Amino acid sequence: MADGPSLAAAPHVWQVGALCRAVADALSARFNPVAVRGEITGFSRAASGHCYFTLKDREGQVRCAMFRRAALALDFAPRDGELVEVQGRLGVYEARGDLQLIVEQVRRAGQGALFEEFLRLKARLEAEGLFDAARKRPLAAMPRAIGIVTSAGAAALRDVVTALRRRVPHIPVVLAPALVQGALAPASICEALSKLYLLAEQGRELAPESATNMPETPAIDAILLVRGGGSIEDLWAFNDESVARMVVQSPVPLISGVGHETDFTIADFCADLRAPTPTAAAELVAQPRDLWLGALGLLGEQLADGVQRQLDQRHQRLDMAAQRLGRPSGLVARQQLVLARLAQRMRHGVLLKTERLAQQQQRFRDDMPERWQRQLARQGETLSRLGLRLHLLDPQRVLERGYALLTDGAGRPVTDPASTRPGDALTATVARGTLDLVVSQRRLL
Repeated sequence: MADGPSLAAAPHVWQVGALCRAVADALSARFNPVAVRGEITGFSRAASGHCYFTLKDREGQVRCAMFRRAALALDFAPRDGELVEVQGRLGVYEARGDLQLIVEQVRRAGQGALFEEFLRLKARLEAEGLFDAARKRPLAAMPRAIGIVTSAGAAALRDVVTALRRRVPHIPVVLAPALVQGALAPASICEALSKLYLLAEQGRELAPESATNMPETPAIDAILLVRGGGSIEDLWAFNDESVARMVVQSPVPLISGVGHETDFTIADFCADLRAPTPTAAAELVAQPRDLWLGALGLLGEQLADGVQRQLDQRHQRLDMAAQRLGRPSGLVARQQLVLARLAQRMRHGVLLKTERLAQQQQRFRDDMPERWQRQLARQGETLSRLGLRLHLLDPQRVLERGYALLTDGAGRPVTDPASTRPGDALTATVARGTLDLVVSQRRLL
């Protein structure tokens, strides 16, 4: 009697699958068809063509599945952060017991709040010049050390380290662990970057040879800021303004490898170089060691060829010198021939010069009398002209024309009557003699 009421009040025992189907039927009867407005996050497209994503707002979220038939009807490419309105059927995914919305139609309803905030910050920082290509620096061909900022337990770190070990196992790697998701992630990323900046600045002050002797102070020449893929919320720390401004302060080239190839963050635009994935970032900063070894081997071969050529030339010169030393008589004979040729040329030159001088002397001897006669004739003509000029200038000729030369008692010529006085005795020289005169009167002109 006591067991009767308890057995009557016991609930119906459901099979799990049956319960899920019952809940799905209840939801379908209560809500379907349903239209939902929300922001896309975690969008992915499977190889089968089916699409999976989550619709969310400030108060909740619901998983969505859009099968290939409905996905082919899309007239745009959905992306994380977009605000959309979807129509479909609400049900339960029985394999996991999850609430699920089977989407049949999707249309844009505007961009989500996070994406709008992303665009506003991007426009403001771009206007300030943080994205300018002029401030971006090329990567070092062979960095002395590489710094990495990411989560210590992330798969992205394993991918980066694996790529670096495969390509450049000789280059040191310095990890500055940081949170890469959540509210505390921006401050953690900035702190990790500042630590690597300090090491990079110290490395720039060291000479390359001294840096290699101080492994406790790696000379960092490049920094990788990496994280695996995720939704826009998962990557939001890399859209933080403080992280962006810290990235542009890097003293060495910084490569951003955040998310997948379709993911873009503010840090990507601020970095010196963006890589589509963390692994690609590691490949960009580290040229394969085999490539450098091949180039080094080629240079070694060129050096060996150059050295061999020089040795061959020296050996040839040595052989020629040995030949000369081995047969000195041949060298003497050659020098004697040279000396004989020079002596013959000298004799020929002396004879030729002597003949020319003799010919000149004979011509001079033959021409000498005629030259003297011509010279005497020219001198006689010159003397006659000078005698005629002297004869014409003879004072006697002037006196013969009736002129007289007056002189005073001292024999000085008298040319001015004012220089005489009445009674002065003068002498007049004429063509045939002299006359003694006395001044009786002066008449001045």
